[in-house]
Amino acid sequence: MRNGFALALLLWVGSVVAGPATELKMLSEHVVDGMRGGNLSGLALCGREMWAVSDRDDDRLYRLDTSDAAVWQALVSTIEVPPVPESDLPWGLRSRTWAASFLRGGELDFEGITCDSAGNRYVVSESHAAVLQVSPSGDASWLKIAPTMIRQARASGMLLHFNALFEGIAVNPAGDQLWLAAERERRGLLLIKRQQTVWDCDGQCALLSEAGQQMQPAQFADAKAVSRDFADLSLFDGKLFTLERNAYQICRRDPQTAKVERCWSFAAEGLLDKRRYAQPYGLAEAMVVDAAGAWIGLDNNDGPRADGERRPVIWRFAAPDGGWSASP
Repeated sequence: MRNGFALALLLWVGSVVAGPATELKMLSEHVVDGMRGGNLSGLALCGREMWAVSDRDDDRLYRLDTSDAAVWQALVSTIEVPPVPESDLPWGLRSRTWAASFLRGGELDFEGITCDSAGNRYVVSESHAAVLQVSPSGDASWLKIAPTMIRQARASGMLLHFNALFEGIAVNPAGDQLWLAAERERRGLLLIKRQQTVWDCDGQCALLSEAGQQMQPAQFADAKAVSRDFADLSLFDGKLFTLERNAYQICRRDPQTAKVERCWSFAAEGLLDKRRYAQPYGLAEAMVVDAAGAWIGLDNNDGPRADGERRPVIWRFAAPDGGWSASP
């Protein structure tokens, strides 16, 4: 009992010392036009080009023309996707996803995109818990991922619920390490490594599996406790950054242990009255972190925000004082 009380006290003291996350400063916002299915669900910066995916489109990636500061044009890059490999997801989960695709579109449910230094793009399919690799020339192939990953994830309490599978992806510049984010109930982080022709766990795949709830930001209308979640990942300067949608924050983590090092909030400007949506949860689905700041993309599910805008929106936030590597 004493040990339990001491642990609870230590956790409480730690939360008090940590204090509220520092607010990021918004520099600009950009409307995205030309995405057939809307629903911007992933962003990647490949060299100097910004790429995006929609969870409603299975046959295309989008390169964003950013020459117009106010409205970015989504340029279509079509892809021929080969048949999806069999996964170790249970039949019941796969069948629900298949049925949902007839109602909303997007059977593959692309939820994240990332790229390596060679220009290969990696796109995660939530519905199949699979990763599609698209070469610089546009050829597409599914990564051969050992079933160990799915088994370890499910044994850790992840990937158990419909529409709560993989939501984010990040790859290292060399293209031989891949991080995946399980969305919620339980949220988690996994790491797989390329071993010749197969991607597999190097010992333990699951770096983090976390349940529980946390309060939405005070700026949120009728703020309440909601499930902890991850919406996207970005690897920058040797650190893994998580987009935590319902908390309206970005957190820096150790890429090998997933331990949180520091978090920053974007609630103050992201939840200004003119930027509010009627939907009762966070809509930030896509993120890229770079030296100058962070790009955050919204998947508004075709719903209008307070000013009437229905198209996807991308926010640009400045890097925190001292940069992303700064200590608290």
